[in-house]
Amino acid sequence: MLVRALVPVLVLVFARAHAKQRDFYSFKVVNSRGKLVSLEKYRGAVTLVVNVASECGYTEDHYRELQGLQRDLGPSHFSVLAFPCNQFGRQEPGSDRDILAFARDKFAASFPIFSKIAVVGSGANNAYRFLTESSGKEPDWNFWKYLVDADGRVVDAWGPQVSVRELRPRIQEMVRNVILKRKDEL
Repeated sequence: MLVRALVPVLVLVFARAHAKQRDFYSFKVVNSRGKLVSLEKYRGAVTLVVNVASECGYTEDHYRELQGLQRDLGPSHFSVLAFPCNQFGRQEPGSDRDILAFARDKFAASFPIFSKIAVVGSGANNAYRFLTESSGKEPDWNFWKYLVDADGRVVDAWGPQVSVRELRPRIQEMVRNVILKRKDEL
């Protein structure tokens, strides 16, 4: 009888402990080629997660700055992860293949570009729900940026009015700390 009474309590404790362990890198997403990818592969690096759009007024500056950041800091210690989204102004109307070609051809984007998703509302991607819940900030337009630390915790979030250039010093400091931590572990 005592065992029966303890089982629900133990299940609840385990569920809460498991929920607390969940972080951004625990999710799986679909890349632009339709392949399921575990975000676990980015654990240990700093990540800037961005909902992108090809036909937005912010596209030019953001893509150029995102690629510059990826070029200068990635891929061992930092990654930009781009998630196309057509929810804001219908400014990402193309197919996954079109979006990837646009980003690669026009901006030489070398960072991962995933399949087009919803980032808000009832159909929002689970990884984006996590970002929103963790930061308390929900995207209301294209080029929202979420900074995720090496352990998968959301550090902060910014709308499109904040340029990638403005975030660069903070990201560089986080990357520097990751590098120093790895050196200490050797």
